[in-house]
Amino acid sequence: MILGGLLLLVGSAMPWVSTPMGHLSGLAGAGLWALSAGFIAIAGALLPYRRVALAHALVPGAAMLLLVAWQAIRLMQLSASTDSWGKLLPGIGLVLVAGGAVVLLRSAARIRAAG
Repeated sequence: MILGGLLLLVGSAMPWVSTPMGHLSGLAGAGLWALSAGFIAIAGALLPYRRVALAHALVPGAAMLLLVAWQAIRLMQLSASTDSWGKLLPGIGLVLVAGGAVVLLRSAARIRAAG
């Protein structure tokens, strides 16, 4: 869970969208939600209660997976409407947040299986 939370923290501050004109930071938009979810996940990893840790892994993981899917769909919509396929690309921050969400959901599955 700590690794997933750290991935969310680092990914929230990195570029989420790469364009030919430059990069758009995650903190300019939805990255603040990822930053908050990262702190929630790290806090849950440090608590000794299994149910609380499960909630602290499941809720931020699912929310960030939905956020990444929404951002990816939005990138596809913008690319289609402006006919700029291949110019608007997901940045490393968006990829790190997606990876952090997968790690958190996998941690939640392991916590549930262990208990």
